Amino acid sequence: MPANASVNLKEKVRALPDRPGVYLMKDRLGRIIYVGKAKSLKKRVSSYFQRGRARTINQPKIRALIDTIYDLDTIEVKSEPEALLLEGRLIKQWKPRYNTDFTDDKRFLLVRVDFAQELPRFMLTRIRKDPRSRYFGPFAHSGLLRKTLAQMRRQFGVLLSDGTPQLLPDGRWQLYDDVRQEIYSHGNPVTVAEYRLRVEAACGFLDGKTREWLESLRTEMAAAAEKLNFEKAAELRDVISALEGTLARTRRFERDRTFLRSNNAALIALQTELKLPVLPEHMECFDISHISGTFVVASMVHFTEGRPDKDQYRRFRIKSFIGNDDFRAMEEVVGRRYRRLAEENKPMPALVVIDGGRGQIGAALKAFIAIGVEPPALIGLAKKHETIIFPDERPPLNLSINHPGLNLLQRLRDEAHRFANTYNADLRSKKLRESVLDDFPGLGPKRKVALLDYFGSIDKLRAASIEELAAAPGIGPKFSVELRRFFSSKKITSVTADQTNFS
Repeated sequence: MPANASVNLKEKVRALPDRPGVYLMKDRLGRIIYVGKAKSLKKRVSSYFQRGRARTINQPKIRALIDTIYDLDTIEVKSEPEALLLEGRLIKQWKPRYNTDFTDDKRFLLVRVDFAQELPRFMLTRIRKDPRSRYFGPFAHSGLLRKTLAQMRRQFGVLLSDGTPQLLPDGRWQLYDDVRQEIYSHGNPVTVAEYRLRVEAACGFLDGKTREWLESLRTEMAAAAEKLNFEKAAELRDVISALEGTLARTRRFERDRTFLRSNNAALIALQTELKLPVLPEHMECFDISHISGTFVVASMVHFTEGRPDKDQYRRFRIKSFIGNDDFRAMEEVVGRRYRRLAEENKPMPALVVIDGGRGQIGAALKAFIAIGVEPPALIGLAKKHETIIFPDERPPLNLSINHPGLNLLQRLRDEAHRFANTYNADLRSKKLRESVLDDFPGLGPKRKVALLDYFGSIDKLRAASIEELAAAPGIGPKFSVELRRFFSSKKITSVTADQTNFS
């Protein structure tokens, strides 16, 4: 019996019936960690708690499961087939930790294709760990899988794990040595582009094979259940479930690859039009937001490979002046951002985009000069005609409305605008909520600050009871009653970015 098992677990195990059913193992927090089926609940569940069983088991996951069991529930059913079906439904419902581990166990093979490689190969693995790779499987019949890969090599001229391609002087690749060249029907020397077309075709073939095997496994599972071989049927059911999950992930993978290809095309087009020395895989964009010169803030958003990288977003409150001056605000935040990157010896983005025209980009350039940092490629995007402005003598550039590079810049600029407006709205909403205290008679600035410091926010202050208000420094019983009555009579609304126009 596990050392951390509940007091009544022994009694529960002893009282189990000699009947079919499903058992649900739980940990100390009451979470279901494993679901199993049994022809006899009493015999099956008792086997987990035989003296010394955990120490003699060779599989670490099963030992860990036994050590974690604290409690259990059981569900009796009429027959073992019914237990098998119920077990599958409960696993899908609860997704217990140890059932997932067993389903993804290293018993079954996967086919991995790493598209980050220049010449992707079809390799066998038992672990799914690289999100950039595409996986097929798991496959219960390793012999059939290996024959299929050999067939694919002959049919499509692709590389398996044992391939040793050689780079030729003309930039092409020789996939196989002279002996193997006689075996395969496809041309041996290929360009990277030609080889990747073969890989795409082979992936389509393997995807079709996967769906064929899925139907075959379903038929095999039904036959095993009909023969009352429920252990085999349950094993096949787990493989089918994992294989269905792979097919769903494959669809998502293909959507992601399509999006990445589209983004990469936009980045290449942008590099060409702006004559950038490197592909702008890292871009940052700045925007200033204010309402008639008040609540002046700035945003900076970062795109990596054409997609928002929100961990690198930054927002700024203007510190160097009070009032409405977009140029000074832009100079301040650009200087603060890149002075810090330089001091921390962090890489600069390949492209900096300023939301605005000649004045805004001039302010950004002035910031780089002031901090003594060589600016990366720098452009402005003027809203009126979506004109690209350069900081040097180059004339403004207008790209077609459907140009993929311009569309990417627009997404970047719009995201910076959204992020700045949201921050501005948050600050204004907070200020409006806090200003309600100005309407409460007898509450001076010091006591107002003390209340906000004590409760942390106006929302927590409004929700406080009379007793909680009375416990705050400088607030007595009488004052707390009046304050509670005051809040009850007030309706405070928040202002959001959707309700206000910002510049």
